[in-house]
Amino acid sequence: MTSIDDIMRTAPVIPVLVIEDVSEARPIAEALVAGGLRVLEVTLRTPAAMAVIAEMAKVEGAIVGAGTVLNTRDLDGAIAAGAQFIVSPGLTEGLGRAAIASGVPFLPGIANAGDLMRGLELGLDRFKFFPAVASGGLPTLRALAAPFGMVRFCPTGGITFASAPEWLAEPSVLCVGGTWLVGKSGVDAAGIEVAARAAARLRI
Repeated sequence: MTSIDDIMRTAPVIPVLVIEDVSEARPIAEALVAGGLRVLEVTLRTPAAMAVIAEMAKVEGAIVGAGTVLNTRDLDGAIAAGAQFIVSPGLTEGLGRAAIASGVPFLPGIANAGDLMRGLELGLDRFKFFPAVASGGLPTLRALAAPFGMVRFCPTGGITFASAPEWLAEPSVLCVGGTWLVGKSGVDAAGIEVAARAAARLRI
């Protein structure tokens, strides 16, 4: 199984996807992969999310994970649906231990030094910095990175195509999470692929 570090290094942007209609899953995944973004985070914010993960996992080249995983029930359901990695908005000991025991690559959310230290105690050193902008943005990330030199981040939350390069320029940042790649009204596969190609070129 691919490590979370390898997954984070696959592309500079991980699309964060909220999909209501499972029929849109494959066209969206195919367009994103064609544009160079292979790592896809499907958030568990809709009733269709598990089915969306299963459909996207059928797309050649796609590395499909589950986001907004809040508890072990979500974890088990996402793995059963075919999720290849797990992302959570925060970190609890129960979820952390269960994710580690499952062997699935795990990217828990953190927002402060206490969160980081709990993660390190569990043996984790790759984290989602969330919500990135609301938690203080780049100044906070730099302040956290300073005493935790072994840690690497995927900032998510409030990051845009315009602001992503500044985040990606940080040595501690391997990738960013982006919600801007897929609109909320219908599937514009050509437009999604264009946006993905632009995002894939953001690596500094």
